[in-house]
Amino acid sequence: MQDITIHITDREGEKHTVLAPTDIAMNLMEVVRSYELAPEGTIGVCGGLAMCASCQCYINSEHSLKDMEDEEDAMLSESFNVKNNSRLSCQIPVSETLDELKIELAPEV
Repeated sequence: MQDITIHITDREGEKHTVLAPTDIAMNLMEVVRSYELAPEGTIGVCGGLAMCASCQCYINSEHSLKDMEDEEDAMLSESFNVKNNSRLSCQIPVSETLDELKIELAPEV
């Protein structure tokens, strides 16, 4: 397997281009945390269980993502700053199909 490139805009508007491995079952929230693109304790508060929406992001590219599960949909329906392109980054596994994905971290609530 190979690393893929992901473009992430942090909460201050700074753009980062990072590499993410496709062979260790990471999700996008874990990638953001591993590169420390959000202050510790402000993203992935629930540990990636789709129970807090602290990892909400906006998908800014035309990639085909897996469908949203009921838990993610319910969490986003109760969250703030939700847009049509909102997803919980903890629910998006890193895979080769996401190469060149562009996301923006939603504001901290």
